[in-house]
Amino acid sequence: MASSATVCVIIAARNAESTIARAVASALREKRVSEVVVVDDGSQDATGQAALEVNDSTGRLHLLRLDRNQGPAHARNRAIEHSKAPLISILDADDFFLEGRFETLLDGDDWDFVADNIVFIDSRSAHNTEPQVPNFEPAPRFLDLQGFVEGNISKRGASRGEIGFLKPVMRRSFLDAHDLRYDEQLRLGEDYDLYARALLKAARYKIVHGCGYGAVVRADSLSGKHRTEDLKRLYEADLAMLAGPLPEAARNVLSRHERHVRGRYELRHFLDIKASRGLIRAGVHALMHPTALPAIAGGVLGDKLEALGRRQGPTTDQPAPLRYLLPAHIGIQK
Repeated sequence: MASSATVCVIIAARNAESTIARAVASALREKRVSEVVVVDDGSQDATGQAALEVNDSTGRLHLLRLDRNQGPAHARNRAIEHSKAPLISILDADDFFLEGRFETLLDGDDWDFVADNIVFIDSRSAHNTEPQVPNFEPAPRFLDLQGFVEGNISKRGASRGEIGFLKPVMRRSFLDAHDLRYDEQLRLGEDYDLYARALLKAARYKIVHGCGYGAVVRADSLSGKHRTEDLKRLYEADLAMLAGPLPEAARNVLSRHERHVRGRYELRHFLDIKASRGLIRAGVHALMHPTALPAIAGGVLGDKLEALGRRQGPTTDQPAPLRYLLPAHIGIQK
């Protein structure tokens, strides 16, 4: 298995002309990769052409073009149906794999999903050079539903919980056996929803702390932006899981996540009304929905405190240092 090419890399891309080449090239250089499927999701720039320009003539790169933007869930499902490799790896269009990612990540067969550490790189220092990442000890462990969902509950100042950033490799056989695909109604948290439903089907979700994925942090990243409706659909996805029979622990943690996302929705909905119809109408709305008041009040206060902290904090044009998603220890150098 270690010497065979068994991985399909899926890249859903929209208006990613400036970053897609690096993502595709990083996937094609991996020996374990048998297919790279780029889905141009209704781009208005030269994303597709930029991807083709780094084709290595091995026949592994495939480009699918969508006439209109339909979101990452639809794009990834199209790529899954188009591809054949037994293992599926998701790569965001502005990120890249560190060289040799799959050589150690795919060791063993005791998993249905396996994820590694992520290094976050400030876009101001990313350029085309690869970061020097320590040789971290693998320290493998398994993630259960409770740990996964709790890790997706975001804290103030973060778009979502850190665990939500993991990019696991998935076994196609597990997805097919349980009829699992991305929910195409979701444009936010589509990965969270898929992995949570897989864990409810007893998926073995393995984490190793070695680092093989580079995530470029941009101030204008599309992944950090979402519509009010996207939040509504995400908590409705939790409600759909909660509608079925569940163990008490699973029900409790999914309920916590649903309340958390619903609170974010209520705050965003209040702010939308304020922006379009004024503070008085927004206040009337809040009073007519008393259960939403704690989320609205707490969110407004938190936003103001964050804004104050940004104004008073130090400013710098220097890029942020490298940061790793998972805590890890440097292993013995060979």
